[in-house]
Amino acid sequence: MKLNDYFTTHPVFTFEEIAAFLSKDGPSSKTSTIYNILSYHVKQGHIKRIRRGLYCRVPAGIEASSFICDSFLLASKLAPDAVLGYRTALDFFGKLHTVQNEFVYFSKQHANTPFVFQGASYRAVSIPIALENAHATNFAVKSYDRQGEKIQVTTLERTIVDVLDRPYLCGSWEEIWLSLESIEYLNLNEVLQYALLLGNATTIAKLGFYLDTHKNELMVSDVYLSELSKHIPNSRSYLDKKSKSPQHLISRWNLFVPDSILHHSWEEPNENI
Repeated sequence: MKLNDYFTTHPVFTFEEIAAFLSKDGPSSKTSTIYNILSYHVKQGHIKRIRRGLYCRVPAGIEASSFICDSFLLASKLAPDAVLGYRTALDFFGKLHTVQNEFVYFSKQHANTPFVFQGASYRAVSIPIALENAHATNFAVKSYDRQGEKIQVTTLERTIVDVLDRPYLCGSWEEIWLSLESIEYLNLNEVLQYALLLGNATTIAKLGFYLDTHKNELMVSDVYLSELSKHIPNSRSYLDKKSKSPQHLISRWNLFVPDSILHHSWEEPNENI
């Protein structure tokens, strides 16, 4: 395979990946030689440098300066173990209510400062400790094709639990609720298994409340709700402690829920007329 063919079939690639490709048919090239080759193709407008060690191809006929790199592919290459999650997983599956320019991925290489490129922010977040302890960091993670490349993304079943566990990574509660309500089907066995694996009682209460209020749409049986109810907090918890809306206690889940969420206050009163 010629180098230009490699660029065509690899929309985003790392220095390590191109080095491995160049060494397939012979001895490994020197690092300096590879950088010289890449620098030449950057100057020719065949590829674009994202940051040190990371590049994207530029399709023929498009100016490199105006070409926008695919954000999902870019995020998936920012760490060797990158797994797209939270709002980014919702966006990938077409469930995010409002498209945003922040992309979130799990990685052991947790960075404190987000990486910004072409107006989008890329944020690495830590893998939940419960998953690390259970040696299950890739639970409910699947490989998906993106322009011929494989990227790792949390399933919708895991994503819904993760979103309720760390809502600050997903926007306002209005945004979260509207996004989750666009999900039409869930493998409830996987949802339950992951929620129990994560082991956060407040998150389980949030999940139970959400599934309880959407049991008809998602065909949730009382078997799942009863199992979740065994693991809710002993003391009262909050869906959103910072909400300025009055809070209402949902006894079954021992959970205070803002009236704004209970009554969907963001909806227009006559929107269905």
